[in-house]
Amino acid sequence: MFESGQADDAGIDWAAVGAWWERWGAPIGVLLVIVGAFIAYAIVKAIVGRVVHEVVTGVKRKADAADTEALVNSPLAQVRVVQRTRAIGSVLNTLAAWLIGAFGLILILSILGVDPASLVAMAGFLGAAAGIGAQGVIKDFLNGLFMVFEDQLGIGDTVDLGEASGIVESVGIRVTQVRDVNGTLWYVRNGEIIRVGNESQGWARVVIDQAVPYESDIDAVTQRLIDVATDLSEDVAWLGRIIDKPAVWGIESVSAEAVVVRLVVKTRASAKYDVARELRRRVKDGLDDLGVTLPSLQKIVVKGIEDSA
Repeated sequence: MFESGQADDAGIDWAAVGAWWERWGAPIGVLLVIVGAFIAYAIVKAIVGRVVHEVVTGVKRKADAADTEALVNSPLAQVRVVQRTRAIGSVLNTLAAWLIGAFGLILILSILGVDPASLVAMAGFLGAAAGIGAQGVIKDFLNGLFMVFEDQLGIGDTVDLGEASGIVESVGIRVTQVRDVNGTLWYVRNGEIIRVGNESQGWARVVIDQAVPYESDIDAVTQRLIDVATDLSEDVAWLGRIIDKPAVWGIESVSAEAVVVRLVVKTRASAKYDVARELRRRVKDGLDDLGVTLPSLQKIVVKGIEDSA
């Protein structure tokens, strides 16, 4: 053993080194843990980013698209793969940050000499406090996580979330942003979303309940509605937006003033409203050519949830 001030054959005063380490070892250890935590997070983030980049690049290459916006012209599934992959990448980065941060905190407390039993007790106390005080945040997080993994909605989708309806602009783990038709941006907590009505997945259906005077020739009106809708479906400009033959389902209601006939057209989800507007215009022109004068809307009372929509 060497006393203070004595050196070994190599000229190293180990007693002085030991004293220095005893004084500065804990701060250095804390600093190393912090630096290591940042390095570990950077590595995990780079790995996640690389995986997300490879998936997105693969989808773009398969779709022959130069950028993500160009994927709008590709199959919907490819667009949703990109959206979901990026959302999941964001989730994994967040989880990694929390886990690395918690592990680093435990190491720092251990270096500072905190008793392991005290660490366990403190962790239990903090966990209980977090469970009581952050139930809403945890609910938002879990609900947002499931919505992302289950692909219930994505950026650009037209959705109905109950209190807010419109186009999804951002899907976060805690909050989903929806912009309505008036331009208002709604911040909806994921934990408060009980149902999701997604109008952008798969296909949609244009439903037109056309009221005509009671004395009208219903067969002639029905045929004119079919002809108008069929001409629209065969129009080159609309050919790719309508995916099935139009149909008249029949008479929905009869009153002293009017007979309501239902016309339906199956369309691509993204083209529903464009097709509906053009179809209404053509229906109006077709009924004008037939000499049908439409009854006043003030005299027609639509009953029921389905018809009121």
